[in-house]
Amino acid sequence: MQKAAIVGCGSIAAVHSAVLNDLSGVELTACADIRPERAEAMAKQYHLHAYPSLEAMLDAEQIDVLHICTPHYLHVPMAAEAHRRGIHVFMEKPPAISRQQQQALFQLDDGGARIGVCFQNRYIDAAKKLKSMLDSGETGRVLGIRGFVTWYRDAPYYTESGWRGKLETEGGGALINQSVHTLDLMNHFLGRPDSVEAICTNRHLKGVIEVEDTVDALIDYHGIPGIFYATTAFSVNSPVLIELACEKMTIRMEETEVTIRRPGQPVERIFYPSDCNLGKDYWGAGHYACIEDYYRCLEEGCSFPNDLASVRNTLDLMLSVYESATDGGKSVVL
Repeated sequence: MQKAAIVGCGSIAAVHSAVLNDLSGVELTACADIRPERAEAMAKQYHLHAYPSLEAMLDAEQIDVLHICTPHYLHVPMAAEAHRRGIHVFMEKPPAISRQQQQALFQLDDGGARIGVCFQNRYIDAAKKLKSMLDSGETGRVLGIRGFVTWYRDAPYYTESGWRGKLETEGGGALINQSVHTLDLMNHFLGRPDSVEAICTNRHLKGVIEVEDTVDALIDYHGIPGIFYATTAFSVNSPVLIELACEKMTIRMEETEVTIRRPGQPVERIFYPSDCNLGKDYWGAGHYACIEDYYRCLEEGCSFPNDLASVRNTLDLMLSVYESATDGGKSVVL
């Protein structure tokens, strides 16, 4: 039986706690939050021990796995503290918010306590379908890829959080928070890119946030153009779109739907109904499968597909997008 605990009891922690409460072979025993009322609410729901800080919880509890669901800037230092104590870590995105944090994080990956990252969209059926088609070669050579995220975030989303919208604590905006999962899938499909040119802007929350609400980038995947656009200045949270133009077909993924267009053939549409009602619909339905697989890998002693090595390319690309945008859109080599 793996004993688990959660630090950070906000909205995403509600997803983690629901999954952990349902998994066999896992016992959720404790939670911590600097807002005592949030920790107490989760503790009451799942009959846990509540603590006002990570250190207090780790000092008092004997746990095997720590789930990190805190603001972005705390992910790496909290992972380091758990790792120092020999505790496995399952962390929410982003893995890090700076090159300095990135370096510190990868120094932890020494084969002891194991770190997994919640890039859950790799686990949704539509993404798995695209990946299998690409890997099989049935698509032919990839000619290009595009990813689009058009969502909505208003001023209170940032101002009422205490940490969002600030470079020091969020690390960025529309990219690092809302659309990094889409960037991750583009890398998941095509591998590590060669370079990126990007621009980040704030279009609808000027004077409210320090971070970008819009980002667009041209990514070079070994001569294959990748077009990436994300904004939180739209009116609604529209379905995320990823499309690959290939020699033999064009494949489009929009959440749970895959559309395949082959020259001279009827359009094929495949729907993958989601049986997961955890969290917000635009988060995707992969959290359960991702967390479950992490614990399976711990139990079996095998590599977790979302370990640090597997997310390095996405983290490098994300940070390179910000570096390019800071340098006026100049190309950054990865």
